[in-house]
This record gives sequence, C-alpha cells and structure tokens, in this order.
Amino acid sequence: MRFQLTEDQTALRRATRDLLERRFGERERRAAAGGGSLDRALWRTLGDAGFFALCLPERDGGVGLGFPEAVLVFEEAGRALLTGPLIATLRAAGEVPGAASGETVVAAADGWTVEWLAAADVARPDTADAVAVRSVDPLTPLHRVARAARVDPVAVLLTAAEQLGTAVRVCELAVQHARTREQFGRPIGAFQAVQHLCAGLLVRAETARAAVYAAAVTGARTDIAAARLLADEAAVDGARDCLQVHGGMGFTWESEVHLHLKRAWVRAGRGGGGAAAEEALAAALTA
Repeated sequence: MRFQLTEDQTALRRATRDLLERRFGERERRAAAGGGSLDRALWRTLGDAGFFALCLPERDGGVGLGFPEAVLVFEEAGRALLTGPLIATLRAAGEVPGAASGETVVAAADGWTVEWLAAADVARPDTADAVAVRSVDPLTPLHRVARAARVDPVAVLLTAAEQLGTAVRVCELAVQHARTREQFGRPIGAFQAVQHLCAGLLVRAETARAAVYAAAVTGARTDIAAARLLADEAAVDGARDCLQVHGGMGFTWESEVHLHLKRAWVRAGRGGGGAAAEEALAAALTA
C-alpha cells in the first residue's frame, strides 16, 4: 500500500499547520496552560476553516473529505498541542447544531473520562455523574464518569493521529536540541548514546505513521487497534526519550517537551487504547 499524499492532501496539511502556528503558537499555549478555559474565538476560527466539518458531506454543509484527510489534520493538531474536545465536536457535526461551525463545543465521554466538560455547551452522553479529577496535563481538564461509555472507532483513530503528531514533534525537538546543545566542545548529537535515542524516535514515529495512515484508508477495526497501539507507544516513549535528550531542561516550564509527554499520557488513557486494543487484535488473530 502506497501513502504518497496528493497535492490537495499536502496543501491541507500545510494550511492546517500554518493556521495553528498563527492562532495557537507558544504564547497562546502557555496562556492556556492551567487556565481550564477554552478559547472560543479560536474554536470559531477552527470552525470557519472547516476543521469540525471535515467529514460532513457537502450536501449537509460540510467539507466532504474522508478519514485520511481527517487524520492529517488531527496529526497537525497533536503536533501543535491544540486544546479542547476536538474529536467529540467533529463527531457531533451534523447532529448538534453549531458544532460544525465551532459555535457549539461538544464534550463526550471516552471510556471512563470526559475532557473539557466544564467548558462544553453539550455533553454526550449524559454526564451528570461526572466528577472533576486532577489532570497530569495542564492543558487538558478532566472529569471521570461512573460507568464507561461506548468507544467510537473513529475517535480511536483520530486519537492515534494526535499521538502521531506528538511523536513527530518530539522527534523534531530532540534532533534540534542534539544539533545545537554543546558539551565537551561538541554538539551532543555527536555522541552515540544521543544518536541512538534520536534514531529510535524516528523509527517509532515512522512506523506509527504507516499504521495510522493505513487504518485511515481501510477503516478496519483491527487496523485501527494496531495503529492506536503503535501511536501511543511512539508518543509516550518518544516524549520520554526526547526528555532524556534535553536532560534536566526538558522538565522545565520553558520547554515544550514536558507538555507533549503529559498530553501523550492523557491521550493514552482514552478509550480504545492499551489493553482494549490488544484484546481486539488478539481476538482477530485467534478468530
């Protein structure tokens, strides 16, 4: 299977990255950390750009694209650490008035947790029993629900795409730091131990990319489960290795790295990952 992007797909990814760099750069990310409030102006900007209406048919006022394009967009969202219940709002487009345009923010229970519940206009399903819990990620407020909600395979795929975005970004950050940080009179990238870490980052990211893109094309549940496992590993282990390349500096608030690690942890806890994905693959293999 070949994954050469079309000109339109490449342009979509570039346009998404440009938009997020303009509207959710380092300054906005730092302002959002720990605040717990959603930037409604940014949300409407995303709606105007067609972010939430990507997979909505054109006859219903949507963009009319498919999951491969949605994966590219959510990969960029993960790379930028974009905040908010993005997947829940996209999945509600066409069903909840205002979701497609970004006027309505929708939160949905994903497994045992709900992200951004207090900032949402609509919660799916009823989350009256939700209890706020402390989130390891300062950019993602969390609530826990009493019973696990049904897991949406599309949400699992888009979570994998976000994890892929983090895996790619931490690889970039590690390589940049290895090239510029000097010790003993030479860049730390000249040392074999650092080279091995960076190589591992790249291998995990590209392996996850192939799996996520394939799952977006086939839509098969087993492919989605495999993609989620590989993307979770690439994001979490990649962010940890990137932190090692940065040394003590990676733990500081001045660094972007620790935010990627914390976001990867939170995403990995969403429904459809971990043991659930392993069980799905095991069932398929033994069928």
